[in-house]
Amino acid sequence: MKLKSTLLGAVAMAFVGQAAAAEDITVAYFLEWPMPFQYAKVKGMYDEALGGTVTWRSFGSGTEMSAAMASGDVHISVSQGIPPFVVAASGGQDLQVLDVAVSYSENDNCVVAEALEIDKNSAAELAGKKVAVPLGTAAHYGFLSQMNHFGVDLASLDIVNMNPPEGAAALAQGSVDMFCGWGGSLRRAMEHGNVLLTGAEKEELGILVFDATTASASYVAEHSDTVAKFLAVTAKANAMWADAANRDEMLGVIAQDAGMDVEATAASIDTFIFPTVAEQLSGNWLGGAAQTFMKGVADVFVGAGSIDASLDSYDAAVNIGPLEAAGSM
Repeated sequence: MKLKSTLLGAVAMAFVGQAAAAEDITVAYFLEWPMPFQYAKVKGMYDEALGGTVTWRSFGSGTEMSAAMASGDVHISVSQGIPPFVVAASGGQDLQVLDVAVSYSENDNCVVAEALEIDKNSAAELAGKKVAVPLGTAAHYGFLSQMNHFGVDLASLDIVNMNPPEGAAALAQGSVDMFCGWGGSLRRAMEHGNVLLTGAEKEELGILVFDATTASASYVAEHSDTVAKFLAVTAKANAMWADAANRDEMLGVIAQDAGMDVEATAASIDTFIFPTVAEQLSGNWLGGAAQTFMKGVADVFVGAGSIDASLDSYDAAVNIGPLEAAGSM
């Protein structure tokens, strides 16, 4: 196809002259979480830019990503939720946020079983109910924030740690009364219930939802050029997606890699926002707001007894150096 040739040709030209020593890395990502980087993943754009082989491993939650980075099994994680990142960083793990992978307030939420007929006006009736929540994740943070907003005592709830796919299945089977999660699991859960707050309503309360590309500080320090090139490919894929002319070519590839059909992929990705490099480096994101938000997330977790303590500041947990370098590639 002419469009396909144009897309791949543009990518190839973008990396002419960037050859470097080959480096093989392992990168974590999520299935059923469609993003533009997956087009680059499938088309070998990362391998070409890094001059080596990128091995991709799918994970069920951001907490699993933290563990994999701690063990050295994974070098970089794409779209790790900020809450699991904060939990790990607060516990002493040397992780750093490298970019804003995606903002998605409409694609991470809690769903109440339809039979209960509970909405935002009757949320107090959740007391005594069983909730499936992937602990230490963005969904967990959103759940805690919503329960705090509605004045629901956490001690009155039966909270069960479940990754989203299992939680959605449990809600469908009637094994739990409320589900919290994201992506395809959230869509399946919504077939059996309703959300308490919309994404816009959550944002009004200051409940932000975004993911980041992350890595250990030690890895970034030793492989800054590799990390910058990786981020540059991601940024180029995002820019390609932002051009409507590329949508049809990219959507099918992304859908297949995400393990989803095209219709479901479109429904999910259309609720996502992929900030440009310039936007990410601004004060609204990595220039200050993200660090402040992380501190807020940590304090919520401390208050809920989920972590022992928060850091005084999360400034050191953000490293914009590689992204600045990526922006000039």
